[in-house]
Amino acid sequence: MSTLVQPKDILTPAQRFSTPECATAALAAAMDGTRISVDDAHAIIEHVDTETLLNAANQVRARLHADGVVSYVVDRNVNYSNICTSVCTFCAFFRKPGSSEGYVLSESEIHDKIQETIDLGGSGMLMQGGLHPDLSLEWYADLFRGIKARFPQFYLHCLSPTEIYGLEQITDRPAEEILSTLKEAGLDSIPGGGGEILVDAVRTRRRSSCGSDDWLRISATAHRVGLPTTATMMMGLGESLEMRLEHLDRLRQVQDETDGFISFIPWTFQPDNTPLGKVIPDRMPVDEYLRWMALSRLFLDNIANLQVSWLTQGRDGGVRGLLGGANDIGSTMIEENVISKAGATHEANERQLRAMIEEAGFRPALRNAGYHRLPDRPLPQPVDGV
Repeated sequence: MSTLVQPKDILTPAQRFSTPECATAALAAAMDGTRISVDDAHAIIEHVDTETLLNAANQVRARLHADGVVSYVVDRNVNYSNICTSVCTFCAFFRKPGSSEGYVLSESEIHDKIQETIDLGGSGMLMQGGLHPDLSLEWYADLFRGIKARFPQFYLHCLSPTEIYGLEQITDRPAEEILSTLKEAGLDSIPGGGGEILVDAVRTRRRSSCGSDDWLRISATAHRVGLPTTATMMMGLGESLEMRLEHLDRLRQVQDETDGFISFIPWTFQPDNTPLGKVIPDRMPVDEYLRWMALSRLFLDNIANLQVSWLTQGRDGGVRGLLGGANDIGSTMIEENVISKAGATHEANERQLRAMIEEAGFRPALRNAGYHRLPDRPLPQPVDGV
């Protein structure tokens, strides 16, 4: 009895090009600085072993960042509110409107957190919250103006594209007007929260309120009004290999148009205390995370900075990531309330981040959230045990 073989002309493109030979050729092209296709990336992730892939990504990093520096930032994640009209199944942080556990921080509470951050040597704040139905555009603009009036050099990296999308719905104003107003009020850049996987088949299933087209549209609009943004990918939501590649491809297309993404930050779903955790209880293995982080360095040839997520991968994963393509290790996270509630328990202070960078063989460099280098300075002492 003969074995049936599927004719080559009816294979899908991904199947047709996903061969070890294609993977080897694609890897060599990426290392030389040639742009690779989605099919190339598919072949690489399918057929290249982990150490070879990480070494290739490290060589690309060395070509793009030849100074031997790995950057980090000292800042604070401030969540101004946990009230949210979206019911994302991967989130353990939000509370529905009317919940007794809901809160909105006052201006004075936020100012106190900023002062403590400055006392600890911090340069800025990453501020995000839920999709609050009652907070107006003017509330945010007044908050930013008040911060800049009291702390003029403090860097504001605030409000994800998803939150801007929520403001569109509340105010019935276009993203360009909202973003221009917030920039005038003092907003410096926008974090890439809410990116998750930029495929609506996943986003609808996980109840993300902002679709992929809107997330990308708002990011591109921010770039056009002069607000740089970061880009993210949260893996482990039950998405396919092809969906992750589609996510990377869509980011690269927007970056070709706007050149506004200053960094790419991949991380992994943390299942604890989330509805989705009952369906997907296991965390993605560190090696799988590192493979996709390395692939992103090869594929996203137009985004200069790649950040490894020590928060979700731990100390050893962070060091391996620096040897696998990342040139940034992110924030000390003086405060973090969202991912930690879902089970990300890794912690690091500035000394520990610098030690991780040095262990990987690099020189630490302080930056702000906009990826602007800051002068080095003596490490600050703890304040009141923080």
